[in-house]
Amino acid sequence: MASVPTTTIKASRGFGSLGLAELWEYRDLLRFQILREVKGKYRQMALGPLWIVLQPVINMVVLSFVFGKVAKLDSGGVPYPILTYTALVPWTFFANACTFTSGCLVTEMRVISKVYFPRLVIPLASVIARLVDFTICFGILVVMMCCMGYWPTLRWLLLPGYVLLAVSAALALGLWSASIAVRFRDVLLVVRYGIQTAMYITPVAYAAQAIPEKWLWLLQLNPMFWVIEGFRWCLIGTGAAFEAYALVSIFGTAVLLVTGAFVFRRTERTIVDLL
Repeated sequence: MASVPTTTIKASRGFGSLGLAELWEYRDLLRFQILREVKGKYRQMALGPLWIVLQPVINMVVLSFVFGKVAKLDSGGVPYPILTYTALVPWTFFANACTFTSGCLVTEMRVISKVYFPRLVIPLASVIARLVDFTICFGILVVMMCCMGYWPTLRWLLLPGYVLLAVSAALALGLWSASIAVRFRDVLLVVRYGIQTAMYITPVAYAAQAIPEKWLWLLQLNPMFWVIEGFRWCLIGTGAAFEAYALVSIFGTAVLLVTGAFVFRRTERTIVDLL
């Protein structure tokens, strides 16, 4: 008679390892969770997936009117709708990814308390699922640009690097906030309002040259500053290309991502009791 394989589940000690090998073994579950996130987000909504496009488009119209028509900020010769929408595509991805990931453990508490699997699957699926929304919004942006005479260039080949930075920043913030939100639910509100506030101190609705020089270095510590400026530089020829000072932001994001992953891993030991 063939022996039945036995799986032993042990609590990690200290901060332990990230369990990446185990995560790879559960890759089918990760794929299923991503599909579940994508399908379930707009379920029982009248407009359904149309909200993927409506959210950044509505923001584009409002920001273009307020900052372009009323405040009359300089757009560097670029049509204000293109200037704002080019920034809103990566920013909307970042904001949604952070919001969904920060509350992912609380949302999936019923599943977590009944079945064992690497908990890192949940925040990873939340971030990757938002990339589907990003891809659709980026397609709308490409159509807008072509209609206004902005055609693809070799700079577009650098866009995946900026997308990777946005994904890393969103996952880093999401892992930290999700780990803390298990104990303190008001962290979810802090993240939500913090992201809303951060949009106005990041050059989303305006060009970076509108920022006073004495404050510019402080805003450049934000990794999304470089993501947005990079998108504008690659797509419409404005904004700032990659500079040496960006390494500080990239290094900080990497540190937050790695430490956030270890803190999240440590939280797994008591997560069922806390939820």
